[in-house]
Amino acid sequence: MINSSLKELATALATRKISSVELTTLFLDRIERYNPALNAFVTIDRDKALAAAHAADKNFGAGGTAALTGIPLAHKDIFCTEGWRTTCGSKILDNFVSPYDATVVEKFKAAGMVLVGKCNMDEFAMGSSNESSYFGPVKNPWDLERVPGGSSGGSAAAIAARLLPAATGTDTGGSIRQPAALCGLTGLKPTYGVVSRYGMIAFASSLDQGGPLAKSAEDCALMLNAMAGFDPRDSTSLERPTEDYTRDLDKPLAGLRIGLPREFFAAGMDDGVRAAVEAALDEYRKLGATTVEVDLPNSGLSVPAYYVIAPAEASSNLSRFDGVRYGHRAADYADLNDMYARSRAEGFGAEVKRRILIGTYVLSHGYYDAYYLKAQKIRRLIAADFSAAFRECDVIMGPTAPSVAFRFGEKAADPVQMYLSDIYTIAVNLAGLPGMSIPCGFDQNLPVGMQLIGPWFGEARMLNAAHRYQQATDWHVRVPAAFAA
Repeated sequence: MINSSLKELATALATRKISSVELTTLFLDRIERYNPALNAFVTIDRDKALAAAHAADKNFGAGGTAALTGIPLAHKDIFCTEGWRTTCGSKILDNFVSPYDATVVEKFKAAGMVLVGKCNMDEFAMGSSNESSYFGPVKNPWDLERVPGGSSGGSAAAIAARLLPAATGTDTGGSIRQPAALCGLTGLKPTYGVVSRYGMIAFASSLDQGGPLAKSAEDCALMLNAMAGFDPRDSTSLERPTEDYTRDLDKPLAGLRIGLPREFFAAGMDDGVRAAVEAALDEYRKLGATTVEVDLPNSGLSVPAYYVIAPAEASSNLSRFDGVRYGHRAADYADLNDMYARSRAEGFGAEVKRRILIGTYVLSHGYYDAYYLKAQKIRRLIAADFSAAFRECDVIMGPTAPSVAFRFGEKAADPVQMYLSDIYTIAVNLAGLPGMSIPCGFDQNLPVGMQLIGPWFGEARMLNAAHRYQQATDWHVRVPAAFAA
């Protein structure tokens, strides 16, 4: 059961080959056994999970079930979850229990999925390695001395170790796709506005987007069916017709035009990653696709533009964490201003403080035009580059990350090197495009991910390309040896 797809699990539950209680217990027992070594979960609640599983089993008896009813999942601890601690990986929210559900959480409840816990993450989603969490780093199941990627590293590690079949993540600059690549999973960042951000604690509001992490493209399509949809409570949510993201999964790839950006295949990519991606592209050609070179001339500016825009928005969003209304408050302080200063100094970690300071600086008088406004202009140029490229191709492909998972501490002392881990993913967020990562091989016995980028609202075609590749290969079913049983 631990290696079954969501469709297989749904069939087993519907035919009563296994109950939701039995399935949930199986995964809870695996979490209890393996999580101490991985640190993938911040919060686990066996009683709540089993109560939800009992309710799912009753619904099966009454015939009132949906496609995902009774299947366990976990949420990244950035989604507010009623009655559950919601920490965002930070000391400042260590004692915060959410009084309401995020829209994504509501949608999965409505779909009948069983919440087993909340996954560890980089603090306030700021990081590419899951080393910035207040609750300690998450370990990569393929090598416990290496990072799982970030910021959705807890979700990725949990699925890779088969502690659960699927989980949610969020992607601000690659935080679903990069950990999916480093852990050998499929992860999808939808078009900005397709998934509601209501109840998703904000990092950078114009970039953040929730999405699924799972073992396969088919699983991600089923998850996205449950997650997507208009939400009037989110002013950035897009009102558009409901889609079935599984509709084109089995469509042949004959005639598919794959764009290969010259900038993605230049210097900076490890040789083993390059070899795996090029082998995957050869497989696509065998499946009937054609490849064409495209240009994204401004993509090299995506990292500096992102690290102006994202910290600026973070500086504004995180101002609400002041020790007054909720979260951590310093025990000793002289006056109100001292309470603000001490509470924030004690509650935020080093990376969060760094980005708040950068963001406050670029928004300050005399620097707004020089930095923030210029970064926004670059953002428009990057989006225009993608628009031009998609006139020549249907999807864009390339590496998800320049290397496989790196060792703990290897980049922690050099923020710029850490930020460059997202060099291939950030442009997608700046343009608001959909992107996903799929496993395409191994280097140094560690997974390599290939990124697929689609035009706005091109999720179904992107999922089709990923699914057909996964039908022809087995990279996505590989399991870390230590967690195979």
